Amino acid sequence: MGTDPVSVRRRVEAMERVLERSFTLPGTNQQFGLDALVGLVPVAGDVISAAMGLYLVWEARNLGMPKWQLARMTANVGFDSLLGVVPLAGDLLDFFYRSNSRNLKIIRKHLDKHHPETRVIDV
Repeated sequence: MGTDPVSVRRRVEAMERVLERSFTLPGTNQQFGLDALVGLVPVAGDVISAAMGLYLVWEARNLGMPKWQLARMTANVGFDSLLGVVPLAGDLLDFFYRSNSRNLKIIRKHLDKHHPETRVIDV
C-alpha cells in the first residue's frame, strides 16, 4: 500500500483487471468486469462505476502526472459515464468502451517513461 511507483503500478493494474477483465462470457472470449456489472444498476451503478474509474485518476495524480493527462483520463471516465446513462444501449456499450483500460494505458506509458524500474517483463 505504498506510494512508490511500483506499488501504484500494481494497484492500478489490479484495479483495471477487476473493473474490466474479471469474468469471461461463457462460450465466447469476451471479458468483462465489475464496471459492466455495476453499470446495470440504474443511476447508482453509474455513480459507483464512475467513482471506481476516478480512483485510477486519483492514483495518477499522486504519481505527479501532467494535468493534460489527468484531464484526458477524467474525460475517458466521463464519456464512459455518459454512455452508461443511456438505458440498455449504454450497458451494451460498456462491454466495448473500456475507459479504465484506456486510463491504465496512459498510466503505464507515464510510468515506463519516468519510472522504468517499474516495468515488469511477463514471460
